Amino acid sequence: MVKRIGTVTLSVLLAGSLVACSNGSNNAATSPAASTKPSEQPASAAPVKKDKTKLTYWTGDRHDMDYIKGVVQKFNETNGENIEVEMVVKTEDFNQAIDLAFASGQAPDIIRVKENTIQPFAQKGYLKPIDSYLDDAIKKKFPVIDDFNRIDGKMYSLPNYGSTLRLVYNKELFAKAGIAAPPKTLKEMVEDAKKITAVGKASGSYGFAQNFKSPESALGRSARVIAEASGYGGLGFDFKTAKFDFTGFKDVISSFKQMVDDGSTLPGMESLDIDPLRAQFAEGKIGMYISFSSEPGVYANQFPAKIEWAAAPVPTIDGTIKGATSFLGGQWLAISNTTKNADQAWKFMQFMYTDEVLKTYHEKGFGLSMVPSVSSVAKKPEIKGIDGFLPVGNDGTWPLQPTVTVEGMKKDDAFFKYMISGGNLDQIIQDLNKRYNDALDKAVAKGTVKVQPNPSFDPMKLMMK
Repeated sequence: MVKRIGTVTLSVLLAGSLVACSNGSNNAATSPAASTKPSEQPASAAPVKKDKTKLTYWTGDRHDMDYIKGVVQKFNETNGENIEVEMVVKTEDFNQAIDLAFASGQAPDIIRVKENTIQPFAQKGYLKPIDSYLDDAIKKKFPVIDDFNRIDGKMYSLPNYGSTLRLVYNKELFAKAGIAAPPKTLKEMVEDAKKITAVGKASGSYGFAQNFKSPESALGRSARVIAEASGYGGLGFDFKTAKFDFTGFKDVISSFKQMVDDGSTLPGMESLDIDPLRAQFAEGKIGMYISFSSEPGVYANQFPAKIEWAAAPVPTIDGTIKGATSFLGGQWLAISNTTKNADQAWKFMQFMYTDEVLKTYHEKGFGLSMVPSVSSVAKKPEIKGIDGFLPVGNDGTWPLQPTVTVEGMKKDDAFFKYMISGGNLDQIIQDLNKRYNDALDKAVAKGTVKVQPNPSFDPMKLMMK
């Protein structure tokens, strides 16, 4: 059975047809014969009408949906080349939708990529290198980040927006539970969740939540940023040894499970998606959760918050910061390798990367600019809650870990199963280490992955200056 992929389609159509000029301002249809015998031309020559080029742009982001819809509409109305872009927002399983689209020959022309998808998409042959489109001005303006937008010497995208990860918390529930400040250790997080549930359960409020309908994103981001701040590779890769080692996740996953066992987590969160979670938080039903810097825009526009809330750095294992927390590459754009209209797709990308679009996006609080020439002149987003998400000294960019194909259950699914059903966490971690390193060894042997131990690797040196 093929799984149905939920989709919201935003077709931005023009009120009238666009006519693109072939040359000059008269647009008269001419031929060699007509040019030598003007008297034989028709009294009124028909204008040359350029065929419309229709493109599709797929994104998995919903928090900025209305703004980007307006940007796409403006492009459609002003591009002057009769290009029309249809924006499609995939409401769930974005990566799977991309795989299915390429497998069935129905891939979009432009794709939203992220720091954890651009490399696997490129390796699968989904993305078209854009080097031939890049002039000196573009190369100077946009940062080059190896293994992110430049892979094996080829450019696939340009950085535009990034995201920080923070603990989002309900200030009112914290005050009601007598908690003076957000937690700095995992132990405090567990205790705070229990206190909030004790004072809020009667009215349907609980201490903690994650959107486990997609554990790879929810559990992955939550465990990742805590592990990073505690000095461990947030995706389980040890750059010192160039091997996978999930031992550093033990305390993190144990703490998440303890909140489940304590009854401190929102009931039904195992089947909760991110937007229903946000809706519950906006209503005051969740004490805290971990998410991206897109949340202020969500609570200003998509789900207007009825409570006082804020964001704070995530807790660490023992309260000590031992590594940078990821400043993640967020909503970047790439051109499909199968598109028949690459030049037109690049023209759309150019429009999406203009200063006006990047600066406005930053100032509206949808994402934080990764382009120095934009972030240096953009105003601080005037949106409630953004202050806690702005990049600080302990944010930074981690190296990209190798992508491997693992036999059996992936780490986030294995940890999620443990949190809900129990088991032996030490054995689960040992099994993950073995299976991931077996997959790594196979990938290295095939030549699809290259790794090199870095004994001097220091996660503290990744922090922004």
